[in-house]
Amino acid sequence: MKLMISRSASAAILLACSLMAQADNPPPLKLSDPIPVGPQVKVGKLANGLTYYVQKNGRPENKLELRLVVKAGSILEDEDQLGLAHFTEHMAFNGSTHFKRNELVSYLQSIGVKFGADLNAYTSFNETVYILPIPTEKPEIVEQGFQVLEDWAHGLSFNDADIDSERGIVLEELRMGKGVDDRMNKVLLPKVLNGSHYAQRLPIGKEDILKSFKYDAIKRFYRDWYRPDLMAVVVVGDIDPAKAQALIEQHFGKLKNPQNPRPREYATIPERAASEGVVFTDKEIGANSIYIRYPIHPWPAGTTVADYRQKLIENMYSFILSQRMYELTQQANPPFLQGGSGMSGVVRGYRSFGAGAVLGKGGATPAINALVQEDQRARQYGFTASEVERAKKGILRNYERMYNERDKSDSSGYAAEYIRNFLEQETIPGIAAEYRYATELIPDISLSEVNAAARVAIPVDQNKLVIYTGSDKAGTPVPKADELLAIASAAEKIGVKAQEEKLYASQLMPVPPKAGSIVGQTVNVKLGTTELKLSNGVKVVLKPTDFNNDQVMMGGVRYGGWSLFGDRDIFNAHYASSIVGQMGVLNYTPNDLGKVLAGKSVSSTASVSSLNESVGGSSGSSDIESMFQLAYLQMTQPRKDAAIYSAYVDRQRELAQNNLARPESVFYDTVTATLYNNNPRVLRAAKPADFDQLGLDRVLDIYSSRMSSARDFTFFIVGSFDVEKIKPLVATYLASLPTGEIPVAFKDEGVRPVKGVVKKEVHAGSEPKSTISLSFTGDVEYSRTERLRMQALVEVLNIKLIEVLREKMGAMYSGGMNGTMNRIPYGNYTINANLPCAPENVDKVIAATFAEIDKIKQNGAEEADLNKVKAAWVKSYRKGLRENGYWLAVLQSTFFNNSNPDDILTYESRVDEIKPADLKAAARRYFDMNNYVQVVLYPEK
Repeated sequence: MKLMISRSASAAILLACSLMAQADNPPPLKLSDPIPVGPQVKVGKLANGLTYYVQKNGRPENKLELRLVVKAGSILEDEDQLGLAHFTEHMAFNGSTHFKRNELVSYLQSIGVKFGADLNAYTSFNETVYILPIPTEKPEIVEQGFQVLEDWAHGLSFNDADIDSERGIVLEELRMGKGVDDRMNKVLLPKVLNGSHYAQRLPIGKEDILKSFKYDAIKRFYRDWYRPDLMAVVVVGDIDPAKAQALIEQHFGKLKNPQNPRPREYATIPERAASEGVVFTDKEIGANSIYIRYPIHPWPAGTTVADYRQKLIENMYSFILSQRMYELTQQANPPFLQGGSGMSGVVRGYRSFGAGAVLGKGGATPAINALVQEDQRARQYGFTASEVERAKKGILRNYERMYNERDKSDSSGYAAEYIRNFLEQETIPGIAAEYRYATELIPDISLSEVNAAARVAIPVDQNKLVIYTGSDKAGTPVPKADELLAIASAAEKIGVKAQEEKLYASQLMPVPPKAGSIVGQTVNVKLGTTELKLSNGVKVVLKPTDFNNDQVMMGGVRYGGWSLFGDRDIFNAHYASSIVGQMGVLNYTPNDLGKVLAGKSVSSTASVSSLNESVGGSSGSSDIESMFQLAYLQMTQPRKDAAIYSAYVDRQRELAQNNLARPESVFYDTVTATLYNNNPRVLRAAKPADFDQLGLDRVLDIYSSRMSSARDFTFFIVGSFDVEKIKPLVATYLASLPTGEIPVAFKDEGVRPVKGVVKKEVHAGSEPKSTISLSFTGDVEYSRTERLRMQALVEVLNIKLIEVLREKMGAMYSGGMNGTMNRIPYGNYTINANLPCAPENVDKVIAATFAEIDKIKQNGAEEADLNKVKAAWVKSYRKGLRENGYWLAVLQSTFFNNSNPDDILTYESRVDEIKPADLKAAARRYFDMNNYVQVVLYPEK
């Protein structure tokens, strides 16, 4: 039988084949081409002007990310409305057409959405954004989610009583923000923003207006600016796009714009008329620093392929500059503790080149000189060919990973991208298109183009703002404003030399170690894990997953730690792994390692902790061997570098000195000291003199005595790998680790919290704000069930504290409890409450907190509250089951707690078994009113 094809059908087939060929071989990029909106997202506009973005995305499963974006922020406030853009955001959770006050938060908690952690919002200069993630298993929940967004858009109630009730909460938020940073911003922001309107419109507003504004002022803001032509709805997640679009039209198509809308204009930033130096000092400043802000320029959003190419060039010189600045901190006497420079956005539509540094013991002059001269070196001489090639490799590898993960990327990331498109016109062609741009454009970018772009970006002899911020304590030299300008101007005239070209090895370990072998294997079918026993006694648990396409995570753990060292060594032991990690491996500094590993996605750390040693690493799927190599070298061949050691110690000493100025640091250090009765084995905030105890040789001895032997280590590897292909790498790099005879059991150091009721006051800081710390501790017979009950108790109490301290009393903006239960070194628990409030409310807040604890002791938890906790936990658990990081953490936890790994799969049933009566018993067990520590921070007298 002969197949006959008509002429028209034949033409259609040829056309289809032609289109397929074009898809596989798209036409060459033209720099003049506009960047299109990618096919992954549907962008549309309703008749009333509301913009919408819809994308179906399956990560995480059964979840939908909803956003309401309003182009209305504090910059639009009238003089009687300062702070009311942010206040409006608060009122979105305080009553609307379909939700009475507090009903919205309660409803969302009942479906597993946590207030603050999931449900949230923010207000900035130019926008307000509402964040609502919801589960999608039930259609009615999805429908209700869109109803919430609609209510936020045009259905807020603004009841007078609700407004007055919310004043206290917003004023507490303002109080929390007070301190040295707030005092500094009030002086510096007008300077940094060149006297523009932005400096008079900080989103938190003004206290007197928040206390007394008339009800119509906030309603007027809502009427004027919450309108569809200034709004976008973003919908990304596990939903049919057609259904999402229909829900958008149903809920938002009826919104109307006002007949005579106020024009939405953006504030301008004027040019700086002259250079200026500014000095700000305060006794509470934690670190002396310097900042140079060069002219602010308009920055229109790029819309063409040429604009995208220019962005890639800017990424390259920024990458190289950051590496050069980091290298300066590795010197024996570094010019600054940390520093950097580059182009950055200021506010919508503007950007500026700036340079800044945290100062070391040398003060402002060496820091300014180094910042300016390093920038001028790049400006005058450009970069080396090898620097640019390494930058290209690194940027291309980042694009490759994003492309590989394009179907495994979280919906929240896409939602953030679409918010930026609406607010700032950032292009959204999709990662497939961006990967194409990168792979086609980057190879052809020349060294001369990168150098030319840096030359244009880095200013010289231009008006600038030079800012010094530092402590005004006696003995601290503070430069004068005119001196700052003189130093910066002189630094631009100091001659610099070109950066010398330096060659680096192309691979970390040209010759691998002599491989060991795999001598045993067991498979856990339930968990999908394979456990290997290696010839050196090390165990490896492998869990290949399809959660990501280009991610591998590794964790290794063993008991021991600094518990095995005496009191005289404890400070060296605390800092051993941090210091050794700063010095690199083999003959490579950390900066060298970044260059040797250019183009690879890999990291690894090795750590000596209180009760254990650990190794942590991550890599892309093609970089697993480099991750193994780096971990192997960190354990077996750490590098000694006296210059880096000296720079590190000086940096820590300076930071410790700066830390003493922060009231919060003094407070939390007092909490730790009080709770553990000044036990020298408990890590506290370091004092400058503490670093006199350190010795480079002793630090290396302590580190090597623990990490040079892998005896009794268990490694867990989770991610996108093939078990059979990874086995040879495991044999080469993990089975070859030395396993010399060392102690592999932790020692109970005898550290115990104080007993009885201990109360202490700390007087620090000049602002009228307090923080209450309550710590309940004790012994416990550890079990997973008991740990879950205690955590449920803490979460229920957090719900009650929000209801009572925040919503009813208006005495707190944020704060709450957290709890831990440990099996080692002995069965113990700690429940901490951290409650910021006004000094005059301390006693009321403590009394209210104890009253809520007592209610659960007497009556147990309300079942509705417990169900809210369970819903959030189950939602988080189901999400975690599709994440490599979750599995790595849980597998390591089973090692620490000597529990059955299969329990991972029974979590939901164990959560379901918790009853309100269990929390009643837990409250009586864990809240012993004859045994707690109370520390309260008050302003200094």
